[in-house]
Amino acid sequence: MKDLRYPIGQFQFPKEMNSQQVLEWINEIRLLPKQLAEALSGASEQDLVKSYRENGWTVTQLVHHIADSHMNSYIRFKLALTEDVPTIKPYDEAEWAQLPDSEMPVAISFNLIESLHERWIYLLSSLSDEQLQRAFNHPDSGLTTLEHAIGLYAWHGKHHLAHIQNALVK
Repeated sequence: MKDLRYPIGQFQFPKEMNSQQVLEWINEIRLLPKQLAEALSGASEQDLVKSYRENGWTVTQLVHHIADSHMNSYIRFKLALTEDVPTIKPYDEAEWAQLPDSEMPVAISFNLIESLHERWIYLLSSLSDEQLQRAFNHPDSGLTTLEHAIGLYAWHGKHHLAHIQNALVK
């Protein structure tokens, strides 16, 4: 039986990295707002409260989560680029998904994702090979290079996009 929590599988960092792989990941991050718009196109209010699995987040919560998560990631990148291996602050994403702003219209977070990704892509596209090796420390998962984080967030966007697509076809 397919694990509905991971419709595209769990993130796997490649054994060997190269600049082409990083460029592909950056492009995946660039494409997410357009893909999200396509997935949400024509969705009714009833569709937005659907979940991709029992006890899973609704489409609305997923869109707000993507905005929350990618904002945190963008800040983590900037910290890693301006500080020497900063320890970042984790957050409880499940608790965040229950806060009142997660009930706002999806368009609010979608617009934020569009703007955020435009800035994020501009930043990511300018990084040198040396900057890609800069890192932050996550108290739970340890040292993460920016190169690794780009891959993780390219996967993260596709992961939740698949959740949204799965919920909307139910």
